[in-house]
Amino acid sequence: MNKKMHVKKGDTIVVLSGKDKGKKGKVLTVIPKKESVIVEGIAMAVKHKKPRKAGDEGGLINQETAIKVCKVMLSCPKCGRSTRIGRQVLESGEIVRVCKRCAEII
Repeated sequence: MNKKMHVKKGDTIVVLSGKDKGKKGKVLTVIPKKESVIVEGIAMAVKHKKPRKAGDEGGLINQETAIKVCKVMLSCPKCGRSTRIGRQVLESGEIVRVCKRCAEII
């Protein structure tokens, strides 16, 4: 069962816990089945790459890994602080995300 995620691809987030606590980054991928996200420059791991063709180079590659979505919080683009989000229905019937701190549409 897929859960509804509070972050979307392209959002700026703040890491709440772990080795990268306090860092900000942009969400590259959202994985609802695993309830995790991949964030640019966060949770870096070393991947060993083997050369597959004659011209390829092998070696160590730094790559982002997935982190649980419960360990990240959305950063409001208006007030710049980490915040929870609410949902609001506009007069046109459109549902938008709203910052709980400054009440601005995200």
